[in-house]
Amino acid sequence: MFESFLSGYAPPPARYDEMVDGGRLPRPHWQAFLSLVSSMTPDAMDRRSQFVHDAIASDGVSYNVYADPKGATRPWELDVLPLILPADEWRTISSAVAQRARLLDAVLADLYGPQRLLAEGLLPPALVFGQRSFLWPAHGIAPPGGVSMHVYAADLARAPDGRWWILADRTGGPSGAGYALQNRMTISRALSDAFHKLPVEQLAPFYSALQDALYRSSPTRGEAPLAVLLTPGPYNETYFEHSFLARYLGFPLVEGQDLIVRGDAVYLKTLRGLRRVHAILRRLDGDYCDPVELRADSALGVPGLLHVVRAGNVVVANALGSAVLETGAFSGFYPAVSQRLFGEALQMPSIATWWCGEAPALEYAIAHLDELVIKPAYTSIRMEPIFGHALDSAGRARMIDRMRVQPHAYVAQEWVRLSQAPTWGSLRPNGGEHDHPLARAASLRVFAVATPNGYTVLPGGLTRVAPHDGGDVVSMQWGGSSKDTWILADKPVTRIALRRPRLGVEDVTHSSVDIPSRVGENLFWMGRYAARCEAVARLLRAALVRIADAGTQSQQALSSLRAVTERLEVLPAPEEGEPGDAAPDSWREAPSFLAAAVDPSVPGGLVANVLRLHASASQVRERMSTDNWHVFNRLPQRLPGKDATLGAALESLDEIMMACVSLVGFAMDDMTRDESWQFLPLARRLERLAHLAGVIRHVLALPAPERADALDWLLEIANSIVTFRARYRRAPELLPVIHLVVLDESNPHAIAFQLRELAIGLVRTAAELGGDPSSARGQGPAFPNEDLGPLIATLRTLPLVGFELEAGDALEAACANLAAILERTEQLAYAISDDLQRRFFTHAATPAPVGIGEG
Repeated sequence: MFESFLSGYAPPPARYDEMVDGGRLPRPHWQAFLSLVSSMTPDAMDRRSQFVHDAIASDGVSYNVYADPKGATRPWELDVLPLILPADEWRTISSAVAQRARLLDAVLADLYGPQRLLAEGLLPPALVFGQRSFLWPAHGIAPPGGVSMHVYAADLARAPDGRWWILADRTGGPSGAGYALQNRMTISRALSDAFHKLPVEQLAPFYSALQDALYRSSPTRGEAPLAVLLTPGPYNETYFEHSFLARYLGFPLVEGQDLIVRGDAVYLKTLRGLRRVHAILRRLDGDYCDPVELRADSALGVPGLLHVVRAGNVVVANALGSAVLETGAFSGFYPAVSQRLFGEALQMPSIATWWCGEAPALEYAIAHLDELVIKPAYTSIRMEPIFGHALDSAGRARMIDRMRVQPHAYVAQEWVRLSQAPTWGSLRPNGGEHDHPLARAASLRVFAVATPNGYTVLPGGLTRVAPHDGGDVVSMQWGGSSKDTWILADKPVTRIALRRPRLGVEDVTHSSVDIPSRVGENLFWMGRYAARCEAVARLLRAALVRIADAGTQSQQALSSLRAVTERLEVLPAPEEGEPGDAAPDSWREAPSFLAAAVDPSVPGGLVANVLRLHASASQVRERMSTDNWHVFNRLPQRLPGKDATLGAALESLDEIMMACVSLVGFAMDDMTRDESWQFLPLARRLERLAHLAGVIRHVLALPAPERADALDWLLEIANSIVTFRARYRRAPELLPVIHLVVLDESNPHAIAFQLRELAIGLVRTAAELGGDPSSARGQGPAFPNEDLGPLIATLRTLPLVGFELEAGDALEAACANLAAILERTEQLAYAISDDLQRRFFTHAATPAPVGIGEG
């Protein structure tokens, strides 16, 4: 029955094989699965494997690898064949992992409490206090609920004799549970027939238990508990998992900047104000969590967080400092510790381990180096495992020297040949046709969560696979793959979903979401940068077109263009000794304008602003449709190369402007208009207002001849040239130009239009986010800004008579008066932007809710 599927499967005999026994016959718990897949042709299996690959790409599942030549964001690797374990074997594993978790939680409680294990000599003090992961400021803190380690993970390996061993303990902020869930969602669709016909244990109860554990231990004062997932940010290698797990659990995904400490409590900064946080599921290393008491150089943490933990007003999972137990050096001491604390022998031993900080252990490790793997004793030491048998004589001598110089920095572990599991798809060698699975070394990461009845173990896990035949390193950083893990139950399985199967009316009509202020802030800056990119592109296009033309009129216009762009800091100011007012020469101007269009080192240039826009958009990618994100993601690809010609630069400018215009359409018609959306159009109004006011006032300050030469390009950069020609059918003159680009409230690019729409938008924002923020949010100027109305009235009553003249004092006085008004307008735009930042994003003046978090 299985011959076709197993005909070419030839696992090396020196390793335990998960699928077949020594006679290459299927193990009993694999037979039902193989009977279902053996009927598939190799092409059918390839299609299933391709489905997995496409699903990973479609869902955006990634694992970020720093300095990866393929790019920082690497697609997650998932093999279509699962790892299958029987019920009786799983009961043994589950019981041993739960026991291990209970033991390590007790060890943490002792190390950060009475430290009896150190006093009794069961753990060496040098091993505890010698590593950075032991956080002295956390000593003496009793965590709410008495649990230090809410989530635990153990890396397991099966030896050639079939026994399971613990390779490593993950006690800080174990990663992988989210990827395990994503793997299950993908493989259950790719192999739906087999998954639904076999009694595969469900994963959902574990994640429900995790939710309950955090809510139950939350130190609330009668209010509904709020739990968040704290991430270092999108550049972390497992950021996808953070985002995915937060969505699945229903926790807001936050960065350190989203949280703020007031009094003795920690709050989430939302667009409606501060909301108290009761539980933090952290994926940020413990020492980075508080720059006040822990790492002062951390820009990722929450200042004052440890103070709130000490006050007992927030539960942090896992407790700060719990990563101290991740060193493999403790493994050799745990059997005695288990007997001392619980009177129990360990159900699953660790791989034989020697901490070289003890002299006998060091000598044994050196004498048996060929049989051992050398690893760092502390997580702060960046070092890949070194297999003693793989060292040549010179390498062996160097390794021994290093061990003798710093013996406490190394751990020696027995080299165990990992078991192997069948793989299909992306791990097969290129260039040949294969109609059978291939054997690869595998390791299993198992997860446990603390519950009132002890630790509950996830009935599954994250199986990781080595990338090469014969390899023993199963790190995803090294290009490994992963598998779904199927635990076969010995009774029918009840399907359980984490979320309610159907929503009620109350859920639909009265549901509210706490939107972190960072989301609104990123949308705000996305709007500003989008408007800025379009404005800079129009300015540079106007200049480059005139450089290419090289006519007399174009050269005269270039003089005013250069003066204005320098004052706006789009171009660098003239170097000392360079004649800023030299006679216009189109080809002399070309290098500076071209650099502003193609050189990322020009701070106010196009490339720098497009990259800022892309970075802001990346922070709120989940709020965009696929088409919208596609436009954003292609923006950097549209940028001209640093050595681009004038023609290539012009072509790129056109594409950038078209992309910016299309983004406006997506913002207006494609994005959900929740309370964060309104900051996007507000930002566009403010940026356009500030930019246009600055350009026009600089033009008005030019000498009369240059001012006249500037009117044509001023209409172009204000995107009003077509309207002017249709309305006046003549060459540009100052009076109609000023009226069109400053005073005409029907022109969507005019100053007056921006002011009117800005006033409407600010009033709407004040109403939707809790009434009058000036009274609700503490000190500060009135909101909306009290200067906005008078400024609109000033422009509506502006006398235009002086602009009728071609020259003279009256004309210059009118220009100076309007320039002064536009300078006030520009300053007001920046002031409103700063006020929005203070009130809704940084919450610098926002008081804590009364009665909560007071000392």
